[in-house]
Amino acid sequence: MKRTTLSLIACATALAAVTGFAAVSAPDDSGPDTAAPAARLPVERTSLLCPAPSTSDLAETAYTSFTPVTKGADEKGSAALVAAEPAGATDDGKDGKDEEDGTDEKKEKPVVQPKAPGTPVGGKTTGADAPALIGTAEGKSAPGWTVQQTTEVAAGTGRGLQGVNCTAPDTEFWFPGASTATGRTDYVHLTNPDDSAAVVDIELYGKDGALKSTVGEGVTVPPHGSESLLLSTLSDVKQTDLTVHVGVRSGRLGAAVQALDDKTGGDWLTAAADPASDLVMPGIPKDATAVRLVLFTPGGTDADLKVRLASPSGLITPAGHETVHVKAGMTTGVDLGEVTRGEAGSLVLTPTDRSVPVVAAVRVVRGKGDEQESAFIPASEPVGARATAADNRAKHTTLALSAPDGAAKVRVTASAGTEGGTPATKTYTLKAGTTQNVDAPVPAGLKGSYALTVETVSGGPVHASRTLTGSDDDVASFTVQTLPDDRGTVSVPNADEDLSVLQK
Repeated sequence: MKRTTLSLIACATALAAVTGFAAVSAPDDSGPDTAAPAARLPVERTSLLCPAPSTSDLAETAYTSFTPVTKGADEKGSAALVAAEPAGATDDGKDGKDEEDGTDEKKEKPVVQPKAPGTPVGGKTTGADAPALIGTAEGKSAPGWTVQQTTEVAAGTGRGLQGVNCTAPDTEFWFPGASTATGRTDYVHLTNPDDSAAVVDIELYGKDGALKSTVGEGVTVPPHGSESLLLSTLSDVKQTDLTVHVGVRSGRLGAAVQALDDKTGGDWLTAAADPASDLVMPGIPKDATAVRLVLFTPGGTDADLKVRLASPSGLITPAGHETVHVKAGMTTGVDLGEVTRGEAGSLVLTPTDRSVPVVAAVRVVRGKGDEQESAFIPASEPVGARATAADNRAKHTTLALSAPDGAAKVRVTASAGTEGGTPATKTYTLKAGTTQNVDAPVPAGLKGSYALTVETVSGGPVHASRTLTGSDDDVASFTVQTLPDDRGTVSVPNADEDLSVLQK
């Protein structure tokens, strides 16, 4: 998704601080073009939003915050996470300070307090009352800041492991893979980080097109507030496969779908990559017992896509699922079964003919019978320069790396642990069209959990995901997070000092 990481005003201010006054100058036409490419500078401010983790009294939630060390970042700065106001709260959310009488319990000490770059920090909370969180990082703490929220629910609807990488605010989100079928309880969570209310429209698209509903129109999310809406209250139509579209009329917010199942546990469905004709869903677990692909095309044109699996040996076509046809404005679901067949794999979609933008995600099930658990892998953007997954645990973490288009080399760094350990780094070479579950580095003397940072060294693009399994090896609980570029740097145009403007 798009991220607003550095305003033009901030760029101009930074440039003015160097020269007293700065102007963007065109190359001199009288000589050869010697203009240097635009510089990439660390972002100065990052916002992250974490949804309320669970409504279960049995929920145990861990938060892990981490900022990778970024060359050229400001020497000063910090990060903080505060509780959002839940729906129906009377506080107007305009002042983050406690009331004079000190009775505002929502402003208590946050569950996790971020540390300096390079050092992860964790925190825990229990029960059904944990709020959504609003985070802001500035200066040295901003570039690549990552917060992971991982919840274990022992029993009931959605039992198992639920994980989500807290996301940046945006204005549009697509969630293919939601459902209102019997046995599913899906909520869309909305969190507003700003001082003014956000107004959003929530649209649902099923197998026959848009579902009629006025409830999702003009939903207001108060300043610094959070809302969760049950999808079945937006439409009484039962649909196995739904695409949820969240469009922001005014303001911006964070959005995620919590998908809970009576039989196969549940997990968070994060927003899919923006509509595109070429899509990758990286890191399907090799022991997946069921994989369901869900697609939607938002335009007015049908899409025909080639379906392939990037395996350890190269790109292969699943038997019986060589192509998929997606009707315009309608959600399509395809059962791929045990498509990985015991090997690492990433699903790769490409046009059979003309390019039509599509959004997609896969729902993955592990285990059998009463031991089943489910998770989601949305189409994801490449790792790019750098991406990070926090809350990794020794013997319970699998890192999948995929190079669907061409050979690539990546560097993976394990941070110190939240309670101790020494960072470690490994470099991997990926063959074109393959996916590998790599033996990721683990900090020496690890205590607590740690962060994994993936950097593209050469080649590419590389897509990645992290699978985290539960502490009980006999249960199939798991969660998967993709690793898109952290947008820790921003391109800043070159500017030359032009004092002649002072005479105009």
